[in-house]
Amino acid sequence: MGASLSNLTEGANGSSISPGLGDIPENCVACVFLYLTPPEICNLARLNHAFRGAASSDAVWETKLPRNYQDLLDLMPPERYMSLSKKNIFALLSRPIPFDNGSKEIWVDRVTGRVCMSISAKAMAITGIEDRRYWNWVPTEESRFHEVAYLQQIWWFEVDGTVKFPLPADIYTLTFRLHLGKFSKRLGRRVCNFEHTHGWDIKPVRFELSTSDGQEASFECCLDETGQNEINGTHKRGCWIDYRVGEFIVSHSEPATEVRFSMKQIDCTHSKGGLCVDSVYIIPSNLRDRRRRGVLKYVSPPLSITCVILISYTSWWSDGADGHSSSLDFYESITDEKNVFAGAMELEIGPNLRLLHHTCETFTGKSKTKNGESTILLGGRELISGSGSWDA
Repeated sequence: MGASLSNLTEGANGSSISPGLGDIPENCVACVFLYLTPPEICNLARLNHAFRGAASSDAVWETKLPRNYQDLLDLMPPERYMSLSKKNIFALLSRPIPFDNGSKEIWVDRVTGRVCMSISAKAMAITGIEDRRYWNWVPTEESRFHEVAYLQQIWWFEVDGTVKFPLPADIYTLTFRLHLGKFSKRLGRRVCNFEHTHGWDIKPVRFELSTSDGQEASFECCLDETGQNEINGTHKRGCWIDYRVGEFIVSHSEPATEVRFSMKQIDCTHSKGGLCVDSVYIIPSNLRDRRRRGVLKYVSPPLSITCVILISYTSWWSDGADGHSSSLDFYESITDEKNVFAGAMELEIGPNLRLLHHTCETFTGKSKTKNGESTILLGGRELISGSGSWDA
């Protein structure tokens, strides 16, 4: 492990005379980084000085920011970002930025650089919200806004909202985040009370969205299909559920897109209650379904192997919202010949982008010869390659 990894990262300025990743010019590394995600760039910044320098390049991080990132910065005081590098601006924008008196938040996804938004119940027009016989505000740590609207009982249920912002070009999905039942903590444990939960299985709730350029979408469903859910082995009560209303397309960030959304059940023949309304999310479509591929695989060297030793560690970069983290794993192998030690590594550092490294040490009496080869491939095309043989 130590031999193969040190020879991989050392270059002409290191203690080894073999070619390695340290010999790659920083501008070449920066060109490779253009194909990578921010977590992958931060992982590779740990390798050596050239990678670390390229990982701080403004030219690299400019491509990771949304085109209209200045619109997001304009929501903050100028002194918070005026002296920051593009990398630090990305880190700043990846944290939620409140606006409209804290009733809305916007941020940049840490992996894709795409813009996401959430709108709290405080920013919505809710029928009867002023009457405490119908609605209450419940403080909670389960909401990013630390407060949700709880409906005790009402006949005319209607929630409307609107947001106007120069969203970058993308396809977005709008969802309502709802919870059946009132939740609280008792003796440190989460408990739910369904005393007021009723009426949601009689008639469906209608969700709608429309945009300023004429796009529309709607969706209907019963929020409390208890019988059907028990048959299917699931239950809608006691947990937060995202109700997907539909998608809309933004072709240009200018002019600003206005999105109107609503949720209603206005059949006054029966009452309904026991519902928590948290927020509305506007997130690029399929962002939550993205699959993050493992960054490292074992590559068998052209030798028979009897033992494989795996050592791994996890990088400091992790996405708390999704629970994802990136990791680097390093492999060493021992051949069935006592006088040969071989190490091989394949590092997936982006879509179709791989770094291959193989080392072999051959012992002849008291002398030892090392052979190493490092290659960076984009698909099947070789970007950078280096190899060498030296006495150790």
